[in-house]
Amino acid sequence: MERDEIRVPIDEIYVPVARRKTLDPEKVDVLAASILEDGQQKAIYVRRDGARHVLIEGLHRLEACKALGETAIIAMLVQARRK
Repeated sequence: MERDEIRVPIDEIYVPVARRKTLDPEKVDVLAASILEDGQQKAIYVRRDGARHVLIEGLHRLEACKALGETAIIAMLVQARRK
C-alpha cells in the first residue's frame, strides 16, 4: 500500500446511480479471481462527503471486493472538483 492510500470500509462508500449503470458482472468476476490470487493491485478513487466516501473510479474493483466478502478496500482520497 502506498503512503497516500487508505483503507476505507466498503459500507461507507456511496456509488452514484450513473456510475452503477456501467457495472459489467463479467468484469467483476474476472477481477474477483485476480484479487483472490494476487490481492488488490490498484486503489479505487474516492472523495469525502460528510461521513461517507463517494466513489470516483473503481466500481468493478469495489464490487469484486464486495463479492469476496471484504469489509474494507484500498483507496486514494481525492478532492472534489471545484466548479
